[in-house]
Amino acid sequence: MHLGDHEDGNLTRILSASNDSLKKACGEYDIATDETFKELVFERSRYVYNDALEYFNHNFSSQLNSLGIEKALEE
Repeated sequence: MHLGDHEDGNLTRILSASNDSLKKACGEYDIATDETFKELVFERSRYVYNDALEYFNHNFSSQLNSLGIEKALEE
């Protein structure tokens, strides 16, 4: 991803949307403390940025399922 003044707003929007989407799919996580969740937010954002979001769920299904199961067991 490109970093610079002209991209900051777009990258912030992509990261925020990825965080929200993953929270809806996996449950509430604290991105500051959960490295697996943080990694998935960054990976999903990379897929969005490269116009390849349709491949994200398939390519990261095991990690997404693990987070969802972990959250369900906590509750």
